[in-house]
Amino acid sequence: MNTKAFASHADTEIKKVSFEQLSEHGWAYTAEGDPNTGIIIGDDAVLVADTQATPAMAADVIRRIREVTDKPIKYVVLTHYHAVRVLGASAYGAQQILASQDTYDLIVERGEQDKASEIGRFPRLFQNVETVPAGMTWPTMTFTGKMTLWLGKLEVQLLQLGRGHTKGDTVIWLPGEKTMLSGDLVEFDATPYAGDAYFKDWPQTLENIAALKPLALVPGRGPALKGDAQVQQGLQVTGDFIRDVWTQVKAGADAGRDLKTVYRETYAALKPKYGHWVIFDHCMPFDVTRCYDEATQHRDPRIWTAERDRQMWETLEG
Repeated sequence: MNTKAFASHADTEIKKVSFEQLSEHGWAYTAEGDPNTGIIIGDDAVLVADTQATPAMAADVIRRIREVTDKPIKYVVLTHYHAVRVLGASAYGAQQILASQDTYDLIVERGEQDKASEIGRFPRLFQNVETVPAGMTWPTMTFTGKMTLWLGKLEVQLLQLGRGHTKGDTVIWLPGEKTMLSGDLVEFDATPYAGDAYFKDWPQTLENIAALKPLALVPGRGPALKGDAQVQQGLQVTGDFIRDVWTQVKAGADAGRDLKTVYRETYAALKPKYGHWVIFDHCMPFDVTRCYDEATQHRDPRIWTAERDRQMWETLEG
């Protein structure tokens, strides 16, 4: 049996970027399944949600923003703590870097390990990684539950609607335009990464998003979702995947089967339905490992280190 290349080391193809307006103030920077960035252009300032993985990559986001507005980029929002979402933050020169207190706590607890782990997993996504400043990307302001920003007369809400992709997940919501930047709580045509997830909570969190009735949504990966039908589809398929992984893994764990057996069974069961999604082979070992943990003895996600990544991959894919 051929051993799969570790994580996404075989993924070398540069993706085509799209930059499009979704509502009066909401914009989406998407790249064929690579991590997305959401942009809100307010009356007097710009907000950027999820920064790209390095300052060099963030420069392309800034270039696109400058093609449509010269307003200052005052706010960067971290929807969660993952390195691929936060390490480009320094490029924007923002006055404030905003995150939930739960996200801040996760950076304290595991930021350094996560940074080393992610850079090791996905070399292409960390182009010019030497441009990342030393140390962590620290929020300058945190909130719990809800925070409202006013970009002139434009109301922007930062909301914690529940745990899912991580403990600290934040969505950015424009109530007047029914436009949302969801971070990795929602994916489309891309496999949800769930190595730090709460499988039992995630579907309810998606229902909480649906209750707001978004008409446009920038997912964490995949194309921007436009109109009620597309948004609902994005919420549905993300929830289906999370429920399907949980159902398979929980049944295997309850039957006393070991992780490697459960992984093989879950992979085989889900590949026909989801195998065409971006990063399916990358995510599945991490997703099943976390799900097995949650179904057995670890309520909260264990910290991924570069060494733990390799050991896990060797166990499941070696």
